[in-house]
Amino acid sequence: MTDRSPAVEAAIENELRLLDPEVRSTPELFEKLLHPEFTEFGASGARWDRASILRVLTERPAPGGRPITTSRMRGVQLADDLVHLTFDTDSNGRLAHRSSLWRRTGDRWLLWFHQGTPFTPPEPEED
Repeated sequence: MTDRSPAVEAAIENELRLLDPEVRSTPELFEKLLHPEFTEFGASGARWDRASILRVLTERPAPGGRPITTSRMRGVQLADDLVHLTFDTDSNGRLAHRSSLWRRTGDRWLLWFHQGTPFTPPEPEED
């Protein structure tokens, strides 16, 4: 089920901003989109909190190559202040299924939880 409520649209817009190379390389911009209680289980298997993900962004320059692309973005508003997004990403050939929970805090939607799971596309069936 895909919902295109204003809340889902705001979460999608913010999710895409987080994937923007300029935002990813500017901790101040990235930080504005993270909830104070942010947690992530990354596609690498690492567990991140708000402080650790911001630290990594400042210590490590953004990798070169193609920008991260998204596909199959879907969203549903679970409650007045909670939106769930699912989508896939391709980051220089590294594919991941993604799941994000966005919480409204005051008048802003902030990323509260994110998980990435690597995947390999299925082999095409032979005739």
